[in-house]
Amino acid sequence: MADLHLHRDHTLGLARARKVALKWAEDVEEKLDMACTIIEGDDEDVLEFKRSGVDGRMVVAATHFDLEARLGFLLKPFIGQIEAEVSKQLDEALAKEAAKASKTAKPAAKPAKKT
Repeated sequence: MADLHLHRDHTLGLARARKVALKWAEDVEEKLDMACTIIEGDDEDVLEFKRSGVDGRMVVAATHFDLEARLGFLLKPFIGQIEAEVSKQLDEALAKEAAKASKTAKPAAKPAKKT
């Protein structure tokens, strides 16, 4: 049973969500010495992560992220801090990609003027 559950809805689509997940995986590999594996699927991906005292998975879909993690005995007392930090990282990554998406979105066509 997982100790940590996070769910984040988004409107990025699968391709951009994959970018967010890949960046998140790179960051936790570097900063937290996690081993990450991404299993790509047609409709969603699964990002598995593991290190001493932590193992979990993040489902990456076109409309949401679902993260579950199990914490070892020594990390369970810090679950509140861990959840806050993971939430912050994921929210920041989603906001950054959403901002990029809005900058590259094509403007709506202007209606023709009536004469």
